[in-house]
Amino acid sequence: FYPWFEPRTAPLQSSSLQRLMQLPKIAQKFDDLKIEYIVWVDGVTRNGLTEDDGDGSLSCTLNGCFGFLTWATESEYEATIWDLSDSVEVGKVNAEAVGQSYMPAFFVPIPIIAPVQGTACDSLGDQLLEYLSAHH
Repeated sequence: FYPWFEPRTAPLQSSSLQRLMQLPKIAQKFDDLKIEYIVWVDGVTRNGLTEDDGDGSLSCTLNGCFGFLTWATESEYEATIWDLSDSVEVGKVNAEAVGQSYMPAFFVPIPIIAPVQGTACDSLGDQLLEYLSAHH
């Protein structure tokens, strides 16, 4: 569906989706593939490596590194569900995960990153499965 569903050109509202579905090439492709729903996922993962979000210190020289850092990591995702039969938005689900990441260093820094992105994605996937199973 390039370029119609690229991040810069994708429809973000049901009215934009309705206009897109009026293009014969797009409508025919959706019809051929028997697509009933579109799920648009948007979100972000932030690693709080700012003065306010982190703590600790780490210093490195030619002989190695020493110290300990910690910072907050957060993921927020939202999925919008469109029903193509009516070209309308039928639902939204959200997922958020927060965790603490660490980096101890004794000669070599060893990052231990909180798996917040995977946790948020798993939660969003579970919610989508539940929603679509109940409405199909």
